[in-house]
Amino acid sequence: MNKGQLIEAVQNALGKDATKRSAEDAVSAVLDSIAKGVKKDTKVQVIGFGTFEIKKRAARMGRNPKTGEAMKISASKSVGFKPSSTLKKSL
Repeated sequence: MNKGQLIEAVQNALGKDATKRSAEDAVSAVLDSIAKGVKKDTKVQVIGFGTFEIKKRAARMGRNPKTGEAMKISASKSVGFKPSSTLKKSL
């Protein structure tokens, strides 16, 4: 499911009176709030769905796959998602 399909699903869930624009605004508001929350608090927990949090990766040595030459990979951050037990059971 992509963002467009998610917007359509939200519009259908809201009923006949909901416009595509209002559904798009709702989806964007939720996604923006999650992104801001992770950036500010490093963790956003949605009960019954899961937890979004910042994961830190330490600097390490790696290899260039093309040449085989050793190279340093710098430290980085990414966002991870851990599903709740409720979501896992529903799959």
